[in-house]
Amino acid sequence: MSTALAPSPWPAPPAARRDGGWLFGREQAVPRGWRFELRRNVSITPRQMLNAYALLCLLSLSVAAGFWWQGVALVGLFTGLELVAVGVALLLVARHAGDRELITLSGRELAVEQHCGPGVARTSFRTEWVRVEPLSDDGSLVELSGEGRSVRVGRHVRSEQRVALAQELRRALRLARATGERVVDHELEAR
Repeated sequence: MSTALAPSPWPAPPAARRDGGWLFGREQAVPRGWRFELRRNVSITPRQMLNAYALLCLLSLSVAAGFWWQGVALVGLFTGLELVAVGVALLLVARHAGDRELITLSGRELAVEQHCGPGVARTSFRTEWVRVEPLSDDGSLVELSGEGRSVRVGRHVRSEQRVALAQELRRALRLARATGERVVDHELEAR
């Protein structure tokens, strides 16, 4: 009799999470509440980009100096134009490397800060009046609205994870509304 091993069609149970089941939010101790920091997914920091540009400049200028030494001075002009064009492009990319959305829920206030380049847009809501709704069902941005104002968040979150973001925001708002100043996560206690 022979035996065959095949992978199980059932997914493995999820491992216990140490962060209390929060994917985007982090619980804060002082002031008591939650903080959702949604950052742009960049693989290189502005400092690393500056170092790479400096290395590119050094390499290009050394090649141009070699050609100048051989009597071909026109290569230096084109090297300078190339380095200026690359520098401008890198400045445009680095300008938005720090873009993020910061959502802070503390006490009876939900504050949203949207950092885009050098500008910062701030909006605050009272937790009793905030509604969390997706703009449509296709993974679009999450709209926070209340008191005649609205703001769309989730630009730096993948579209398939925006539903989870909306659920976490609703959960945090529900906990803040239910307990007031004393914040207790009963969903964690049930586990």
